[in-house]
Amino acid sequence: MKGIIYNLLEEVVSAEHGEDTWDALVDAAGVDGVYTSLGSYADEDLERLVAAASERLGASPDEVVRWFGRRTMPLFAERYGDLFTAHASTRSLALALNDVIHPEVHKLYPGAVTPVFAFDTSSQSTLMMEYRSARRLCAFAEGLLHGAGDHYGERLAIERPQCVKRGDDRCVLAVTALS
Repeated sequence: MKGIIYNLLEEVVSAEHGEDTWDALVDAAGVDGVYTSLGSYADEDLERLVAAASERLGASPDEVVRWFGRRTMPLFAERYGDLFTAHASTRSLALALNDVIHPEVHKLYPGAVTPVFAFDTSSQSTLMMEYRSARRLCAFAEGLLHGAGDHYGERLAIERPQCVKRGDDRCVLAVTALS
């Protein structure tokens, strides 16, 4: 996993819970805690940090990862504003993931491994998103979608009718804009 993810995690944890909390999570996770944005690091570091945060905050790992995704989206919008101004809604932004946004990620962070999404747009009200990634971070995708909804002034309902963590063969997110 690219270091930028760890940098963002440190930034949101420090901003919301303080730098001492970040240091405590690093210690509890038993990881180095020094990540460069372009470096590549073991996925297990993130898993350990999430487990430490889960224990410290009394939240499930999925809740921690969802929170992280939601808090990260404003940072993405600030840093990569052009990718957001080209869209007027979460749905439009999500539909650009495979063809626009992730290719830009690969340019900025060579070697990055991004998830792949498949979409069912047959419903005007609900976007069905199939999430494919060996990392099983569908909760992060869900958090990012909520963060995009916040950015575009939309309240979203997101359900996971299928999830590999529940034994399904794939993850599917059903995303409905409520406002």
